[in-house]
Amino acid sequence: MRCHEVDYEIFGDDMQIVEVELDPQEKVIAEAGAMNYMEDGITFESKMGDGTTPTSGMMGALLNVGKRVLTGESIFLTHFANSGHGKKRVAFAAPYPGKIVPIDMSKVGEELICQKDAFLCAAFGTSTDIAFQKRLGAGFFGGEGFILQRLRGDGMAFIHVGGTVIKRELQPGEVLRVDTGCIAAFEAGVTYDIERAGNLKSMVFGGEGIFVATLRGPGTVYLQSLPFSRLADRIIRAAGPGGSKGEGSVLGGLGDLFGDR
Repeated sequence: MRCHEVDYEIFGDDMQIVEVELDPQEKVIAEAGAMNYMEDGITFESKMGDGTTPTSGMMGALLNVGKRVLTGESIFLTHFANSGHGKKRVAFAAPYPGKIVPIDMSKVGEELICQKDAFLCAAFGTSTDIAFQKRLGAGFFGGEGFILQRLRGDGMAFIHVGGTVIKRELQPGEVLRVDTGCIAAFEAGVTYDIERAGNLKSMVFGGEGIFVATLRGPGTVYLQSLPFSRLADRIIRAAGPGGSKGEGSVLGGLGDLFGDR
């Protein structure tokens, strides 16, 4: 199934929006809740799947639901279509600070593996599926989980990367070791595995986690400087009991007793 050919424009810097332009009868699929605004003439419908393959009865629908549950996303994808006349636009916003990366799937071998929360939207015809890691080590110790998303198609897809995006082109046999949460996406030709992070002392006291991901080329790798899990962890620690440190004050939370907040 060939993907619809959509045009797009990205606005903003750290809290970006991608505006997709649709010709009449063209469609784009997106994660539930990603839509920011749309012009008159755009209609939308929530479906259990990306629409690339017909659902074969109740069992097929349950299989699609099960796959979405495993990735931790909503069980529905939203399909937006231009049902009017002339070009219409619909925009999608990133869920947390970072960058929206446009991917021309026809230039990356028509397949991309990404973190389960990285997918934002794509031209209709793009297949979204789950990708199990081949090695159990990568599965159980992958940090962000061994269930990754596989995108297939020949159109435009848009992923969201936390913080700053770093694009690395790995040569055949070239190895890059990365914090497991900092991997946003990589081409299908890149192999992914998990290895121990140094000796026992480094694993326990190093603060870099027990395992690191090993990426081996050839292929393109997209890294993120601020995984959402890391951001959420800092927020939870700061908001928890005793989390207030006075933001640099030597007295810390004692200042609150004197009404300085």
